[in-house]
Amino acid sequence: MARLLELSTFGSDTGNLTVFEKILPGPIKRVFFIYEAENSLRAGHRHYKAAHALVCLNGSCRVYINDGNTEQYYVLDNPRKCLIVEPKDWHTMDQFTKGAILLVLSNEYYDKADYIYEKYETVAV
Repeated sequence: MARLLELSTFGSDTGNLTVFEKILPGPIKRVFFIYEAENSLRAGHRHYKAAHALVCLNGSCRVYINDGNTEQYYVLDNPRKCLIVEPKDWHTMDQFTKGAILLVLSNEYYDKADYIYEKYETVAV
């Protein structure tokens, strides 16, 4: 199941520094970001191999996770929050606020064959 982490953040009079390290298994192989996505539903899949770390750098969005046993919603509304999405986690992202920027880091390169679009049956929330 997905895990919501608080990233290490160091604050000072000149701003905050938030660190992302030792979060995903293996090296980070792919980085992308989603923006200008208000009123959109994104993702709608799970993976065979790829794990992802999601951080909303600006604004907020909601992430739905279903691992086949449990389903849960997470709100990413602070750049210190990092949601780790496991390969088995069928997920969608929605409720993007105006100006939201969702950063996604992956431990795998893009591979169309790694995507599974079949959704698990709905389970009790």
